[in-house]
Amino acid sequence: MKFIRYIWIRVRNLLLFLFLFSLIAVVGYKFIPVYYTPLMFIRSYEQYRADQPVKIDHTWVPLEQIAQPLVQAVVASEDNLFPEHHGFDMDQIRKAKKEAEQGKRVRGASTISQQTAKNVFLWPGKTYFRKGLEVYFTFLIEKIWGKERIMEVYLNSIEMGDGIYGAEAVAMAHFGKHAFELTRDEAALIAATLPNPRQYNSANPSAYMRKRQMQISSLMGKLLKVNMGYGADKDANIKNK
Repeated sequence: MKFIRYIWIRVRNLLLFLFLFSLIAVVGYKFIPVYYTPLMFIRSYEQYRADQPVKIDHTWVPLEQIAQPLVQAVVASEDNLFPEHHGFDMDQIRKAKKEAEQGKRVRGASTISQQTAKNVFLWPGKTYFRKGLEVYFTFLIEKIWGKERIMEVYLNSIEMGDGIYGAEAVAMAHFGKHAFELTRDEAALIAATLPNPRQYNSANPSAYMRKRQMQISSLMGKLLKVNMGYGADKDANIKNK
């Protein structure tokens, strides 16, 4: 009995430590820029193992220096209920589950909030354990960060090309301009790559990507302006820092 009690105390203390550490990390990242993510290190290791040059092209910029059309484009393409839901799109989750049960191709139903939680705190994977952690961190960032900070971190941390992370890096690498200078068409083209940014290249778009670009642009027109008090207006006289 003493041994079982000893193990229980150790497990309890470990879980308490992990819980407190996760809270500290989430609160810290509400204010501190996210310069590196687990995915960046994973991709770097994959490049190293493949005997390729290790590349991490990433520049953090505040949301005010990211063009409003890019905010609209990612909401239109990835999560059009982002301003309204509390981290999870239950309708899409039910649809994805039903389609999987019918033997159809499994598709993602992750919201921008879920993708941000995964990018910043976790690793790629489809295990129930990782998905459970994703739910936990999604709940925390929705409560502690809020929508504006989630969008800022998302647009700065998401993979947007081979070794390219975030809006500023992809804008400079593929269009030779800063993120706040991106046009509506360029924003829609970047959003078109997000299902697989290492396969689709916004600097050299395929016919499929051009078609997807037009679809996203059309969806952007149907949505109300996704502003919520953040994102750079390209027409405004915004100076680069």
